[in-house]
Amino acid sequence: MITRISFLVAATLGLSVMARAQNGDVAPPVQIRAVMFDPTHAMVDLFIPDPSGTAVKLNLQNANLSPPQLTQPVNGKILFYTTGAVNPEKPMANLAATLKVPQNLKRAIVILVPGPPDSQPAFRAVLIDDTTKGFPKGESRVLSLVPVETAIQAGEHKRQVLPGKVTAVPSVKQRNEFNIAQTNFYYKQDGTWVVFTERQLQFLDAFRRIFIISVPPGGNQPFVTTIVDTAAPTLPGKS
Repeated sequence: MITRISFLVAATLGLSVMARAQNGDVAPPVQIRAVMFDPTHAMVDLFIPDPSGTAVKLNLQNANLSPPQLTQPVNGKILFYTTGAVNPEKPMANLAATLKVPQNLKRAIVILVPGPPDSQPAFRAVLIDDTTKGFPKGESRVLSLVPVETAIQAGEHKRQVLPGKVTAVPSVKQRNEFNIAQTNFYYKQDGTWVVFTERQLQFLDAFRRIFIISVPPGGNQPFVTTIVDTAAPTLPGKS
């Protein structure tokens, strides 16, 4: 169901796009690509406001970034809803997640992860700058969803990864003739770094990687999920 988010609902939330439009201070739309990371549940439907104010379905894909879509931030935040219709009497009931975005950001990757049980909103949204300057091709990003310190060693680069934070890893240059470099992940236990994943990965200047560190259901140590981004598509009129 596709429904225009009414001015009444926006006003109730304190997110009046129309009022701000009259003042000339509406932020431009943001192009987003998103991934839902929830190993314990099936894919859920989420909706975002498009530039016209209509709630449209977020085209999520399993274990991959969604196609680019434009969304209209309100009060500096991207909003995610569980349905395409918002109840004016309970406008917060359908809010799945919010994400604050920098004022001049034009493209963003959004990683959606479930919040604690019974939390409102139900999901937490993590931002990765999707511009060529903010996330150059050949680089990687690491997001840790575990409560202990972790680290990555990719080729010549060693980076500590803090819980809940996104860590940038520069382009790997020390790789063999097949562009492969050793890539290890560690967690800190009793003051000692313990390796939990060892991989040989191919690093190409045309690709970008997002590593998500989590503990799978029933697991007793971290696991790494990898999302490979082979392109950074841009919608018409977006840079």
